[in-house]
Amino acid sequence: MKSQALQDLVKNIFSDEKNKAEFMSNPDSFLSRFSLTEEEKKAVLITHEKLGLVSSNSQQLEASIGPTWTWSAPTP
Repeated sequence: MKSQALQDLVKNIFSDEKNKAEFMSNPDSFLSRFSLTEEEKKAVLITHEKLGLVSSNSQQLEASIGPTWTWSAPTP
């Protein structure tokens, strides 16, 4: 994964059932706690919509967030 904030987010969701439930009930609010870029937020939300972020394993997340993040990143 690209950033420390993104790694912290995923670790936070998977390490605590309360956090997982909060993310599931209001992803936007939960994401606002982390210093994610707009592209990272978009990638997390797309991944959550496609895979169900909290039910995916780390390999699925890495495979999905990586390409999604690159796709949504602005072109120089």
